[in-house]
Amino acid sequence: MKKSLGIILYSMLLWSCQLCAQQKSVLFIGNSYTGYNNLPQMVANVAISTGDTLNIDSYTPGGARLLNHAVNPQTLAKIASQNWDYVAIQAQSQEPSWPITQVQNDVFPYAAILCDSIRSGSSCSMPLFYMTWGRKNGDASNCPNWPPVCTYQGMDSLLSERYQIMANDNDALVSPVGAVWKYIRANHPGIDLYSPDESHPSLAGSYAAACAFYVTILRKDPTAISENAGVSATQAQQIRAAAKAVVYDNLLQWNIGAYDPIADFSFSRTGSTVNFTNQSVKSAQYLWFFGDGDSSSLEHPTHNYLNQGNFTVTLDAISCGQFSVHTDTVSIVMSVQENDPSNLVRVFPNPVSDVLEIDLTQMHNSELSQLEMFDLQGRSVWEEPVQSSKLTLFVKVGSFPAGWYFIKISSTNETILTRKIEVVH
Repeated sequence: MKKSLGIILYSMLLWSCQLCAQQKSVLFIGNSYTGYNNLPQMVANVAISTGDTLNIDSYTPGGARLLNHAVNPQTLAKIASQNWDYVAIQAQSQEPSWPITQVQNDVFPYAAILCDSIRSGSSCSMPLFYMTWGRKNGDASNCPNWPPVCTYQGMDSLLSERYQIMANDNDALVSPVGAVWKYIRANHPGIDLYSPDESHPSLAGSYAAACAFYVTILRKDPTAISENAGVSATQAQQIRAAAKAVVYDNLLQWNIGAYDPIADFSFSRTGSTVNFTNQSVKSAQYLWFFGDGDSSSLEHPTHNYLNQGNFTVTLDAISCGQFSVHTDTVSIVMSVQENDPSNLVRVFPNPVSDVLEIDLTQMHNSELSQLEMFDLQGRSVWEEPVQSSKLTLFVKVGSFPAGWYFIKISSTNETILTRKIEVVH
């Protein structure tokens, strides 16, 4: 299980990309709330200001509801056009705040259909719900029949609750734009987030949305953004601070990181052989580093150590560009080590091309039980029980593939010696 150059480079890339500029593809599906002030491009611009790149596209017909998007050929074509990293979904501004029975019939099912469509091309495409806001003074048109939306507070709380339900039910993320607006309304009332219709976003309102999306997509502190998007420097700074307090400081509240892999493993040891049981969750690929220079990409590897000592084992669990690391220490104890100066066991010639001779005549044969030979993948290629009448053994290796092997000499209860052998042709 030698560490390949590919595994080394991939592991280094994973670590380094936590610090480097990011590039993501994002599709915005919604209506005029998304289209106002060209929000998708504004999100891309704030990302550019911190050295990141968002490749964006959008489809935002005015007044479109989720049930419209779920069957709209243009929406579905946009979704299928590539394997997006994120697809932002924005419902019609009022529909998630309707009575729950109506929402369960007319909203939630179509959110699920859209999420299924998003993941049909790639399981790594992540739906991202665009949580909108309550209207400035509530929803006057629906107020007579549904009093909870008569005020901003009532409408906003229902939108927040229902968007979170859609995200949780579909293993999706939330861009909590409405929550950022709520924070700004409470702490910076001088910032007018609304256009004159008291519903659509002003330039500052769209900038608040852009900062929330920046954090949700890139998981970065929005106070590093230098793009103000036409908003005054003072207000832009206050909006970025609001996005930090609401989104960046509470990532898991919005499911950001909730679906990342979590690395974990246990192990059992017999002599110098260690069986690893992978207990990681939400993971698709694995990189093991055994602490002795060897590695593996198997899910549940078995590793044979050639020397005694304490070895730090590291497991990287990987899924959709995210990864988690877990480490533990394996202690290997052998009665006789590879470099035993007494040289009680002779294995020669080494390197060997045809017949390998193993001389055990100097060992206490009453302690010996088994001889085995393994390749570097841990596969047994030869074994023979030790008999007191046969303490010189010959192994024909001419048919073995060239490479490194090791001999394991076992007693009744533990490995007492290993020897590394090179087969050449």
